Amino acid sequence: MGRLNRLPVIEKLLVTDIAAEGKSVAFHNGIVVFVRQAVPGDLVDVQLLRKRKHFMEGCPVRFHAYSEKRTTPFCEHFGTCGGCTWQHLPYGEQLRYKQKQVIDQLTRIGKIGLSGMESIIASPCQTYYRNKLEFTFSDDRWLTPEEINSGVVVEERRALGFHIPGKFDKVFDVKFCYLQPEPSNDIRKFVRSYALEHNLEFFNLRRQEGLLRNLIIRNTSGGEFMVIMSFFRNEPEAIEGLLSAIALRFPAIASLYYVINSKANDTITDLKPVFFRGKRYLEEVMGDLRFRISPKSFFQTNTGQAYELYRVVREYAGLSGKETVYDLYTGTGTIALFLAKHCKKVVGIDYIEEAIADAERNAEVNLLRNTEFAAGDIKDLLNDAFIKDHGPPDVIIADPPRTGMHKDVVSAIMKLAPQRIVYVSCNPATQARDIRMLSGMYHAVRSQPVDMFPHTAHVENVVLLDKD
Repeated sequence: MGRLNRLPVIEKLLVTDIAAEGKSVAFHNGIVVFVRQAVPGDLVDVQLLRKRKHFMEGCPVRFHAYSEKRTTPFCEHFGTCGGCTWQHLPYGEQLRYKQKQVIDQLTRIGKIGLSGMESIIASPCQTYYRNKLEFTFSDDRWLTPEEINSGVVVEERRALGFHIPGKFDKVFDVKFCYLQPEPSNDIRKFVRSYALEHNLEFFNLRRQEGLLRNLIIRNTSGGEFMVIMSFFRNEPEAIEGLLSAIALRFPAIASLYYVINSKANDTITDLKPVFFRGKRYLEEVMGDLRFRISPKSFFQTNTGQAYELYRVVREYAGLSGKETVYDLYTGTGTIALFLAKHCKKVVGIDYIEEAIADAERNAEVNLLRNTEFAAGDIKDLLNDAFIKDHGPPDVIIADPPRTGMHKDVVSAIMKLAPQRIVYVSCNPATQARDIRMLSGMYHAVRSQPVDMFPHTAHVENVVLLDKD
């Protein structure tokens, strides 16, 4: 606190814009100030939290005037939760700033002169659009400033909710979440209530002890739900009691699993989930395709917008039925399968072996015989022997993680020299960087932003690159 108290408050700062990562922008004596939870047009006093040579960062402590663009957040957890941080901005303005972000990154970082920029595809659903949420148990929940300043001792400190942004050991108790359709909220509340009633130990994130660790809820657009409970210890009687109670209370839960996770991190990708009751997988339908979703399967979290995204990819690929397509970072093969009926062959590559197993299974379910999948590091796989076995690509689809493509992958793509590249990205900044590396051989023709995550600063973007 001493460090924080030494940083000044800047009075009557006018917020003028929004930066790439969603923080608002103001200027003080020619230096940029990134302001949290403000929108362009707000006039605010800002408590500085960080001060560097070329920028400062802070949060509002007083509003002198509110922007005409501002709207009232609908969630009681706004300002505490790290999700849905743009609730105070009307949806139309969110779309405008996301489109601006894509244009700024492509032109500033990628040095791309782009005439074919399409208008962003809005999400029809701005709430209840997610098909997966993960909640964390804590025996020492985060207290609000109001609770701390009240002087009243808070007796019940157990929580089931989300992490406070930037604080691994602080979890706030979620009352209601607008991200996933019901009965998601009811399931979470029931699990919390049952755990309290039966005195099951909530996890302590600092000491790494306790029983209840995480609750993962997945769902399909058809209304089926999967619940995966994560326990720190294997206590068969307690586990059996809780899972049986969940199954009895919620018949909509089609698939029920648990996992024992005694590691230092919450991820279950390296663990084996234990099947408890119901079906072993959920099935999602997208167009004329069916996808089996197991506990560890990756699937785009906004199903409706994922369909729109893949539709754009297929259009940009410009397939005639004669092409060999390489789908890099294929995951569970959703894009590869989406293209398979429109080309000669699709080769999907990903470094996660279990994702490739899901992709192969999904190809079998959809009776697609012209798909091939390989697991391994992409920069190592794209060698002469691999090309000889699978044939050179006419089209490459790339959908890398936020960090973008490794420079060796970019080099391998340029060596393969496909006629067309369709680059899908959740981070326009790294996308622009990679496109610039490809610019000696390829030029950007079209770009299509897609809003996958309403009320957040995140935006998905698709760019079509043609060989010069």
